[in-house]
Amino acid sequence: MALKPFFNEMYDTAGAVRPHYAAFADWLKNTPPEKIAQNRQAADLMFHRVGITFAVYGEATGAERLIPFDLVPHVIPGDQWEMVSRGLKQRVAALNAFLHDVYHEMEILKAGKIPADKVLENSQFRKEMVGIDVPGGIYAHVAGIDLVKDADGEYYVLEDNLRTPSGVSYLLENRKMMMRLFPELFAQQRIRPVDHYPDLLLETLRNAAPPGVDNPAIVLMTPGHFNSAYFEHAFLAQQMGIELVEGIDLFVQDNTVFMKTTQGPQKVDVIYRRIDDDFIDPLSFRPDSMLGVPGLMKAYRAGRVALANAVGSGIADDKSVYPYVPEMIRFYLGEEPVLKNVHTYMLGNKADLDYVIANMKDLVIKEAQGSGGYGMLVGPTSTREEREKYKQRVLDQPERFIAQPTLSLSAVPTFVDNGLAPRHIDLRPYVLSGKTVNFVPGGLTRVALREGSLVVNSSQGGGVKDTWIVD
Repeated sequence: MALKPFFNEMYDTAGAVRPHYAAFADWLKNTPPEKIAQNRQAADLMFHRVGITFAVYGEATGAERLIPFDLVPHVIPGDQWEMVSRGLKQRVAALNAFLHDVYHEMEILKAGKIPADKVLENSQFRKEMVGIDVPGGIYAHVAGIDLVKDADGEYYVLEDNLRTPSGVSYLLENRKMMMRLFPELFAQQRIRPVDHYPDLLLETLRNAAPPGVDNPAIVLMTPGHFNSAYFEHAFLAQQMGIELVEGIDLFVQDNTVFMKTTQGPQKVDVIYRRIDDDFIDPLSFRPDSMLGVPGLMKAYRAGRVALANAVGSGIADDKSVYPYVPEMIRFYLGEEPVLKNVHTYMLGNKADLDYVIANMKDLVIKEAQGSGGYGMLVGPTSTREEREKYKQRVLDQPERFIAQPTLSLSAVPTFVDNGLAPRHIDLRPYVLSGKTVNFVPGGLTRVALREGSLVVNSSQGGGVKDTWIVD
């Protein structure tokens, strides 16, 4: 099956440049190809110097590789962004309300709006969190919401990332690079700034401190340099002026977390953790974890330390819970969703399973708890053999999978070996929840660099672009 027609972000159906791309199109037309090639080379060199890499697990060519960066920005008009902003605030508010509810009264389950087993029997539901009050009732302090635009030009939420969403360092470095290479483009038009993200994040983490702590000591906890996003952990800690620590640098005494320093133990009030629930405390979760801090959950339950994001946030971004987010918005906020979900088939449901098995070549099938683009089948670009193999996996444990129609993601012209060609993109804005909800305009635009590919994840060979919100 050929992929459906797609929405081109830069050109309309008649081939005319859309108004918000006019300044960039002029620059493109008036800049000699040699100069463009020079700038592309300079961008690669800068990414090398800064060390903007992404580790790819299981790749024979080496653990790390450079993130491919493309010079053509993803431009979004300001009025369109206002609608997206409203939708993001609404969605994250509902997700935080849901997290508080399922670990306390469970009203939404009692009301039958979500099947109780979808939550209570889910491995992302952490019984250890039941009844724990987190500061300000905020569970997901940092949320990455993946948006796509279908052929109809409308935005859809593809998935919510509430555990340890990554990629914001690329957003910041992309902008720095574009401003350095094309100062004239920034002088000609009003492109909204993004460089204040570390300040907003630091403010969000300060607001997450336990009650009564006015000047919290904050650390960023990383699993270590073998993690695929380690560059980002080090980058954000440095930008915020906070310590980057591993589990071995922390210890718990009298239900209080301390950091080992050359001046002796220093109390820690807030941990921005970039490490999964399973590994943060070997006494509460995986006893074989060498990455965590023994006793951390005890200190957390006692309210002596705050974790961002909260333990147990993963239940709200599980793909089998995703279809119920519009219902959460109605239930908790009494509003209609501003941003639509993609229609989702739940394969634990016999009718959905039968339909999906009969139409595998037209659908995208994913593991409910998968991430990073791993473990999915993109029907239209798959072979019969791949579908047969995948079908067996689905039939063995159907409740572990969901399926969605193949969206024809919108495309932006992208430099490839033989010039400019459209390549499919998605957009991940980062939403920060504290006393208020904040985010920088735009987000990280990821681009599928292979022709016809709809998989934009860096771990699957995708690249990145700068995102411009223009007024």
